[in-house]
Amino acid sequence: MNPALPYLLASVLAGAGCYGVLARRNAVLMLIGVELILAAAGLILVTSSVFNPDPYASGMVLTMFIITIAAAEVVVALAVFMALYRARGHVDLLPDDRDLAGGSSIDDSGSNNTGSSDTRAGAN
Repeated sequence: MNPALPYLLASVLAGAGCYGVLARRNAVLMLIGVELILAAAGLILVTSSVFNPDPYASGMVLTMFIITIAAAEVVVALAVFMALYRARGHVDLLPDDRDLAGGSSIDDSGSNNTGSSDTRAGAN
Protein backbone atom coordinates (compact mmCIF):
# COMPACT_ATOMS: atom_id res chain seq x y z
CA MET A 1 0.00 0.00 0.00
CA ASN A 2 1.17 3.49 -0.81
CA PRO A 3 1.52 5.87 2.18
CA ALA A 4 0.37 8.82 0.08
CA LEU A 5 -3.33 8.16 0.74
CA PRO A 6 -3.12 8.25 4.58
CA TYR A 7 -0.87 11.31 4.41
CA LEU A 8 -3.34 13.00 2.06
CA LEU A 9 -6.20 12.21 4.43
CA ALA A 10 -4.18 13.54 7.37
CA SER A 11 -3.47 16.76 5.50
CA VAL A 12 -7.17 17.19 4.69
CA LEU A 13 -8.06 16.59 8.35
CA ALA A 14 -5.40 19.05 9.52
CA GLY A 15 -6.53 21.67 7.01
CA ALA A 16 -10.16 21.34 8.03
CA GLY A 17 -9.13 21.51 11.68
CA CYS A 18 -7.07 24.66 11.14
CA TYR A 19 -9.96 26.27 9.31
CA GLY A 20 -12.28 25.32 12.17
CA VAL A 21 -9.96 26.85 14.75
CA LEU A 22 -9.15 30.04 12.85
CA ALA A 23 -12.46 30.90 11.20
CA ARG A 24 -15.06 30.04 13.84
CA ARG A 25 -16.42 32.09 16.73
CA ASN A 26 -18.26 29.29 18.46
CA ALA A 27 -16.15 27.53 21.08
CA VAL A 28 -17.63 24.10 20.40
CA LEU A 29 -16.75 24.33 16.70
CA MET A 30 -13.23 25.40 17.64
CA LEU A 31 -13.01 22.33 19.87
CA ILE A 32 -14.04 20.15 16.93
CA GLY A 33 -11.28 21.78 14.88
CA VAL A 34 -8.70 20.95 17.55
CA GLU A 35 -9.95 17.37 17.61
CA LEU A 36 -9.51 17.14 13.83
CA ILE A 37 -5.93 18.36 14.16
CA LEU A 38 -5.23 15.74 16.84
CA ALA A 39 -6.79 13.04 14.66
CA ALA A 40 -4.52 14.08 11.79
CA ALA A 41 -1.48 13.86 14.07
CA GLY A 42 -2.53 10.39 15.22
CA LEU A 43 -3.04 9.24 11.63
CA ILE A 44 0.42 10.48 10.66
CA LEU A 45 2.00 8.67 13.61
CA VAL A 46 0.22 5.39 12.86
CA THR A 47 1.04 5.60 9.14
CA SER A 48 4.70 6.28 9.78
CA SER A 49 4.79 3.45 12.31
CA VAL A 50 3.30 1.00 9.80
CA PHE A 51 5.62 1.95 6.95
CA ASN A 52 8.76 2.40 9.07
CA PRO A 53 8.49 -0.21 11.83
CA ASP A 54 10.62 0.05 14.91
CA PRO A 55 10.93 -2.47 17.77
CA TYR A 56 9.37 -0.14 20.35
CA ALA A 57 6.26 0.75 18.30
CA SER A 58 6.71 4.39 19.25
CA GLY A 59 4.18 5.63 16.67
CA MET A 60 1.44 3.48 18.17
CA VAL A 61 2.37 4.45 21.73
CA LEU A 62 2.36 8.16 20.92
CA THR A 63 -1.01 7.73 19.23
CA MET A 64 -2.39 6.28 22.44
CA PHE A 65 -1.09 9.35 24.28
CA ILE A 66 -2.76 11.62 21.73
CA ILE A 67 -6.08 9.80 22.15
CA THR A 68 -5.81 10.10 25.95
CA ILE A 69 -4.95 13.79 25.79
CA ALA A 70 -7.81 14.43 23.35
CA ALA A 71 -10.31 12.71 25.64
CA ALA A 72 -9.15 14.69 28.67
CA GLU A 73 -9.19 17.91 26.65
CA VAL A 74 -12.78 17.32 25.56
CA VAL A 75 -13.95 16.76 29.12
CA VAL A 76 -12.28 19.89 30.48
CA ALA A 77 -13.27 22.05 27.52
CA LEU A 78 -16.92 21.02 27.65
CA ALA A 79 -17.02 21.79 31.39
CA VAL A 80 -15.59 25.24 30.70
CA PHE A 81 -18.08 25.78 27.86
CA MET A 82 -20.98 24.82 30.10
CA ALA A 83 -19.86 27.37 32.71
CA LEU A 84 -19.39 29.97 29.95
CA TYR A 85 -22.87 29.30 28.59
CA ARG A 86 -24.43 29.60 32.04
CA ALA A 87 -22.67 32.90 32.67
CA ARG A 88 -23.09 34.57 29.26
CA GLY A 89 -25.89 32.70 27.49
CA HIS A 90 -23.71 31.86 24.47
CA VAL A 91 -20.38 30.22 23.75
CA ASP A 92 -19.04 32.65 21.16
CA LEU A 93 -15.44 33.45 22.00
CA LEU A 94 -15.12 36.76 20.18
CA PRO A 95 -16.92 39.69 21.79
CA ASP A 96 -19.82 41.11 19.85
CA ASP A 97 -21.26 44.64 20.02
CA ARG A 98 -23.47 43.84 23.01
CA ASP A 99 -20.51 42.67 25.10
CA LEU A 100 -18.43 45.74 24.23
CA ALA A 101 -21.17 48.37 24.66
CA GLY A 102 -22.47 47.00 27.94
CA GLY A 103 -25.46 45.30 26.36
CA SER A 104 -29.00 46.40 25.83
CA SER A 105 -31.81 45.60 28.18
CA ILE A 106 -35.52 45.19 27.68
CA ASP A 107 -37.61 46.96 30.31
CA ASP A 108 -40.99 45.86 31.67
CA SER A 109 -42.94 47.54 28.86
CA GLY A 110 -41.15 45.40 26.25
CA SER A 111 -39.37 48.27 24.55
CA ASN A 112 -35.67 48.07 23.88
CA ASN A 113 -33.72 50.36 26.21
CA THR A 114 -30.27 51.06 24.79
CA GLY A 115 -29.31 53.64 27.36
CA SER A 116 -30.49 56.73 25.47
CA SER A 117 -31.75 59.46 27.80
CA ASP A 118 -33.99 61.13 25.19
CA THR A 119 -37.32 59.27 25.19
CA ARG A 120 -39.53 61.96 23.59
CA ALA A 121 -41.73 60.87 20.73
CA GLY A 122 -40.25 61.79 17.38
CA ALA A 123 -36.81 62.68 18.72
CA ASN A 124 -33.93 61.59 16.50
